[in-house]
Amino acid sequence: MKNKPKILPNYTYDEYIHWKDRWEIIEGIPYAMSPMPGPKHQRISSLLSVEFELALRKNKCECQVYQPLDLKIKENTVVQPDLLIVCDPIEKNYLDFPPKLVVEIHSPSTILKDKNSKFSLYEEYGIKYYLMVDPEEETVVVYSLNDAGKYKETTELTFEISDGCTISLDASKLFI
Repeated sequence: MKNKPKILPNYTYDEYIHWKDRWEIIEGIPYAMSPMPGPKHQRISSLLSVEFELALRKNKCECQVYQPLDLKIKENTVVQPDLLIVCDPIEKNYLDFPPKLVVEIHSPSTILKDKNSKFSLYEEYGIKYYLMVDPEEETVVVYSLNDAGKYKETTELTFEISDGCTISLDASKLFI
């Protein structure tokens, strides 16, 4: 008996926008974004958003903080990071250029995708900073894009978002 080729779906953004509920598609494969994040996850997301918003305002940065927003990396890859910092105008219903910073807050159902698929996607797309927050371990792991276009783990919580815009994060304020 011959081996039959595996046929995988290859959904695109045009199909995705008609779906009910929350989904992501990575390389055409759909991933359900349910159940909704738990209270601890949502609390960290809110606190992180406030911390970044205050830092951007304090430093007079012309950047914005967004909580889940469609990030269309290519026609068959649309993800929804928990938080993004964007410094250029968004002219569509989705972001189609690399944000300066993305945050993924781990949930049991997303941790492997965050550490693997999304790590590679964000690195290849040229997102300068990728923060992974683990609510259970109460840790923030920061990756910064180096000159070779590869992520390098760092302990630095100060981010040069754009020319003249540098912000800092106090991670201790996230786990209260």
